[in-house]
Amino acid sequence: MAFLNKKYVLENGLVSSNNFELPERVLQFGTGVLLRGLPDFLIDKANRQGIFNGRIVVVKSTDGGDSTAFDEQDGLYTLGIRGIKNGNLIEENTVLSAISRVLSAKSQWAEILKCASNPDMQIVISNTTEVGIQLVQDDIKQAPPVSFPGKLLAFLYERFKAFNGDKDKGLVIVPTELITDNGKKLEHILLELAHLNALETPFIDWLENHNTICNSLVDRIVPGKPDSTTKANLDTQLGYNDNLITMSESYLLWAIKGDEKVKSVLSFHQVHEGVIIEPNIDLYSELKLRLLNGTHTLSCGLAYLSGFSLVKDAMKNEAMDGYIKDLMLSELAVGIPYNVDLEVAEIFGKQVLDRFRNPYLEHKWLSITMNYTSKMAMRNVPTLLHFYKKQGSVPEFFALGFAAYLLFMKAEKCENGVYYGKNAADTEGGYYPIQDDKANYFYELWQSNSWEEVVLAVLKNQSLWDSDLTELKGFKEKVSYFLNEMLKNGVFDTLNEVLNPKILSA
Repeated sequence: MAFLNKKYVLENGLVSSNNFELPERVLQFGTGVLLRGLPDFLIDKANRQGIFNGRIVVVKSTDGGDSTAFDEQDGLYTLGIRGIKNGNLIEENTVLSAISRVLSAKSQWAEILKCASNPDMQIVISNTTEVGIQLVQDDIKQAPPVSFPGKLLAFLYERFKAFNGDKDKGLVIVPTELITDNGKKLEHILLELAHLNALETPFIDWLENHNTICNSLVDRIVPGKPDSTTKANLDTQLGYNDNLITMSESYLLWAIKGDEKVKSVLSFHQVHEGVIIEPNIDLYSELKLRLLNGTHTLSCGLAYLSGFSLVKDAMKNEAMDGYIKDLMLSELAVGIPYNVDLEVAEIFGKQVLDRFRNPYLEHKWLSITMNYTSKMAMRNVPTLLHFYKKQGSVPEFFALGFAAYLLFMKAEKCENGVYYGKNAADTEGGYYPIQDDKANYFYELWQSNSWEEVVLAVLKNQSLWDSDLTELKGFKEKVSYFLNEMLKNGVFDTLNEVLNPKILSA
């Protein structure tokens, strides 16, 4: 079978020869699948349309992984996009050619620093995991510095010297690490490191005033390399072997805090509606947190205890699909503690539902239950409180999800410090781990109290919620009702009952 490389794609017309001649305009820290499936995909798409016209130098910062495949394949790889959009199945395979070369920070640091004197260089993108954006007492004269911020500062200092502090040679820097205010935190670390390294004042002024470091929010599930069977089938379908083949869902969101200048530099935003560059991106953080993450949290215990292992399987069930849709669009969208147009929330919510229904994703409900209590507190309780402010009534589907959370946290045993609940919907009577730092609290609570007392104690526990949830009129009674029904009749039967309007009004 043929091997994916420059010669193969040119002979088969998969990539235009012009794409290989484009200047290097982006320095990317990280070789991971999220970067391959999001910014690298967008830049390649923009290059094909003659919009961005630039390639990416990738910095491999860690010892893990293998850059040999990138060298062997001339930086080429296939992105397989699988998902649902507006109810239609999406299945696309595209060879991406945005990466020009991959350089090792450990062995090719001098070559990386040479890129700083490239006048075409405009952008830095990073994904070095959440741990990457941390202050380390770093010496930027090392080859290379230890931390990502140290490496980036050394690169920026090299650029400052190469162009004699030219204010027009500053860069647009967009971290994609999944932490709040990632750009702001990175900027603070860079400035502190600059002072620690006793760098001159003109450089610090240039760093602060002529480089733009943007907060950004990314959201795209990129599982990466498929399993061996799927890969073998894809190789046969494509007609070539690709050791870097990367799978991704069809949905993407990349919200970047920036002005018109940032928009002009990041011109690839034009090729996808999911790239949003605005002065304020808080709206998109709220939509993701409350509608996607919040729905996951309120549904995971209910779905798992109803007998569903995977998100996509639950969405095939009429009752579960109906619950998730009504919870998200009728309650959580209304209760978002932010000024959100309901029509905007509904459009976002319908995209989330398409993602939940994606038949290609193996997303386990049990994985979503990890840190259940802290997720409930951060993602859902503010929405609950705001819903009450606006509506003054009990959000019925929320109450059902909360009751399922209480039942999920009912541990039956503890072994080697791990608490286990028992899933009645599991035909083999299987136990499941409760991966939550409050597992011991719930275990002792359930062991020594009736279910009514458990509801009262948990709702009143202000150390969990920063609020006394028994003060919300009717909420305790509705949660109690649903929990009692689950204990008597089972979780799935209770779910089906709840979709009956007569039950909801009880």
